[in-house]
This record gives sequence, structure tokens and C-alpha cells, in this order.
Amino acid sequence: MELRMIEFHLDTRSGVAPYQQVVQQVRHALRLGLLDVDEQLPTVKEVVAALAINPNTVLKAYKELEHLGLVAARPGIGTFVIRTLTDDSLAVHGPLRQDLKRWLSKARRAGLDDESIEALFRDLLWSTSEEGVA
Repeated sequence: MELRMIEFHLDTRSGVAPYQQVVQQVRHALRLGLLDVDEQLPTVKEVVAALAINPNTVLKAYKELEHLGLVAARPGIGTFVIRTLTDDSLAVHGPLRQDLKRWLSKARRAGLDDESIEALFRDLLWSTSEEGVA
């Protein structure tokens, strides 16, 4: 089995608490099939070293993930995935990912920065959700 390890990143401008960003990143990785059952999350010490954050922040995130039934701590060993969030839609991710990469390239060529791209995407996502458009 190939050893994969999620790498966390913090966006200090997002307004989202660091522990919540860690939770969101694990959930996204589980939804996209990037983490599988029995895979180990980075240790608290590894996350603290990589992100320069308080150990309690990482512990809070991991406890939240445990509460959600997504991971389980194995004392003295680490924290492991016990449930994924993938579904039948995973098969369509590849082609959609390619479409999004092309769209992102086009947006950047048009002069949009990451914040503008995200704002445009979120606006469209929310507006089509409200309309019931798939």
C-alpha cells in the first residue's frame, strides 16, 4: 500500500478558525477519495511543526473529526480514518477536474486573482443551489 499523507495549509485571511480549516481539509480529502479507511493522519507534532500552530488547535480539530465519526485515535499510534465521504459521484471527478482546470486557466488569463476567482465561483455555486440547478 502506498503511503499518502495529507498536507494541511492555513489561510490566515479566510476568517475561518485554524482548527476548522484542518477539519475542512480532511473532509475534502475524504470526499475526493484522497484519504482512505485505515490511513493515518499526520501526528499532532507533525502538524504543529508544519503549520506553526498550537497543539491544542490540532487536538481540537482531530476531536471534531472523531465526533463526526470520520477518524479514531489509537493511543500511542496515531489518528486513523475510519470512514470516507466518497460516493458514486467520484467517477465523474476526473473529467470535471479537467474542465475546472481549463476554466481556472482562462480566469487567470483574464486577470482574475485567486480571491476574485473564489468569489465568482462561490457566487455561482450559491446562486445555482438556490435555483435548484444541478
